[in-house]
Amino acid sequence: MQQLMQQKPTYETDVLIIGSGAAGLTLALHLAEHARILVLSKGPLTEGSTYYAQGGIAAVFDEDDSIDSHIDDTLVAGAGLCSREAVEYTTQNARASLQWLIDQGVGFDQIDSNAGAPRYHLNREGGHSHRRILHAADATGKAVQTTLVDRVRQHPNIQLLERFNAVDLITSRQTGRPHAVYGAYIWNRKHEQVETVAAKFVALATGGASKVYQYTSNPDVASGDGIAMAWRAGCRTANMEFNQFHPTCLYHPGAQTFLLTEALRGEGALLKRPDGSRFMPEFHEAAELAPRDVVARAIDYEMKRLGADCMYLDISHQPADFIKEHFPTIYEKCLALGIDMTKEPLPVVPAAHYTCGGVVTDLHAQTDVPGLYAIGEVAYTGLHGANRMASNSLLECVVFAQAAAKHIIQRLDKVQITTQLPSWDESKVNDSDEEVIIQHNWHELRLFMWDYVGIVRTNKRLERALRRIEMLQHEIHDYYANFKVSNNLLELRNLVQVAELIVRSAMERKESRGLHYNLDHPDLLPEAVPTLLTPAQFRTNPGNTA
Repeated sequence: MQQLMQQKPTYETDVLIIGSGAAGLTLALHLAEHARILVLSKGPLTEGSTYYAQGGIAAVFDEDDSIDSHIDDTLVAGAGLCSREAVEYTTQNARASLQWLIDQGVGFDQIDSNAGAPRYHLNREGGHSHRRILHAADATGKAVQTTLVDRVRQHPNIQLLERFNAVDLITSRQTGRPHAVYGAYIWNRKHEQVETVAAKFVALATGGASKVYQYTSNPDVASGDGIAMAWRAGCRTANMEFNQFHPTCLYHPGAQTFLLTEALRGEGALLKRPDGSRFMPEFHEAAELAPRDVVARAIDYEMKRLGADCMYLDISHQPADFIKEHFPTIYEKCLALGIDMTKEPLPVVPAAHYTCGGVVTDLHAQTDVPGLYAIGEVAYTGLHGANRMASNSLLECVVFAQAAAKHIIQRLDKVQITTQLPSWDESKVNDSDEEVIIQHNWHELRLFMWDYVGIVRTNKRLERALRRIEMLQHEIHDYYANFKVSNNLLELRNLVQVAELIVRSAMERKESRGLHYNLDHPDLLPEAVPTLLTPAQFRTNPGNTA
């Protein structure tokens, strides 16, 4: 696409927030008293990974727990690759961030008490040495998302655009101005046209990229849009090889993306083979409470060894009333599918769940492009290292949204909106009559990423995946240059870019660490070093042209 003519943008705002989950809405609410905010949501505001998060949010609320313990647990789970500075910053700000959510109206479960001050019920999950997970039954994400959506809808300084895709960031590459972000091109799905947003600051809060895999716990919107856009704008990425596969996704044709929270294992659920025997004690001293990468590989190993379609998660030994009280959402969902978890085990398989790497940021959530921020799963802060510990994800969203807000507020008066931006030129493109090509490429990408770049990898599988990706990139580049954009085309373009970053990062790592396991490099290297990729390394690739 060539953007030629200068014109007044469709929208002007102080801060454009691309994404409407916990990270984006927290940032919007913190900024709204100081600036005009525009929030872009690809689907309905209630859609996204936040809404479907079950387990909870980690913070030290128990007097027997400590921030040092939370730090140590996170560092251990991250397999030596966490940034200690990021871990300390996140855990030290955890309680205040959760208190802010409580003040907004999020109803975390409490223990009955006459003491006056609320006492919160705390779960324990894999990797945690203490009970420190605040939760709203087994639907914490829903409680957080609906509360924040209600607050955002009531604020006069926040404008919401639902069912809009972000296409690309507008930077010096399009404008010829000094290196910075000036806004974004967005696709109005209702009117099927590209529009322009001018902004002083842009924040990416688009979530992760697990839709690049055939089997995922994520909703359809998790297509790596923010990572791909930031890469095309010149931002570095880090640790993209570490994609977390959640060990326990319900194995049922009617629930392909339904997650079974780690809190089940925290409350005593056991992983079993089809014959009813346990296997996790053979893989890790913490058994079912081992870090997610260990549990996911153990399930994958047992499935392949036995030729089984799934393993089983059994909590039926707990009292039925206990199960229904603590896991009402899961209980009702499984019952609707004909499975009574109070009486029988749940069939489970691993599924792509969380992108531990992402766009490189500092502790203010700033990226390499001035004025551009990245918060939540789209970002690489250094918190998660080679494996994210359970319930640190929503925490990262809130902590770094608050950090970004403080940084932006300090700079609001120092930046001017650029009111003349290059328009989007569609004069040389046509309506596509080959949608089947997009669908075919879509399915091919997700299948070979699952087969070649999944839980267990080899050098040969990675090389095959990269060859397929490069072929797809050429096809998609030609298609993008000649046809009008659509939701499927935009997502496919971004997913192929993210797939390249995942594979190239995996090829750079000559060891097995955390979530990245390569049979050709099974040992740990003595030094843990993040995998950094820079766009300048790959400028000849057609997938990197905006």
